Amino acid sequence: MRVAGLGFRRDVTLASLREALIAAGAENLAAVATVSDKSQTMVLRLLAREFNLPIKAIPTAVLAGIETPTRSEFVQAKFATGSIAEAAALAAAGPRARLVSIRTVSQDRTATAAIAEGDGE
Repeated sequence: MRVAGLGFRRDVTLASLREALIAAGAENLAAVATVSDKSQTMVLRLLAREFNLPIKAIPTAVLAGIETPTRSEFVQAKFATGSIAEAAALAAAGPRARLVSIRTVSQDRTATAAIAEGDGE
């Protein structure tokens, strides 16, 4: 299973989310994933519909402690992980997941995306 993890700011646009996802590698995805409290935002729902993908909501407690190769000090302080995009992708991809694309950032820096593969359903 190949999952895209997404992290984004409140003011993100659909274009920025799309840009980050495509830069990370949007091919053959089974789902997109993000932290639960952002999983039902309109812009994410529009992106998921555009790519015909379900959204996986990952609880903050699940993201906490997931080691990521990249690190945002803000994200580390708020969520206890280095990257929402990388941690969400790893959590959603299931057991023995591994990143195939580390966090990419949109040009306006409002969206990040990472891709993981794993044994999830």
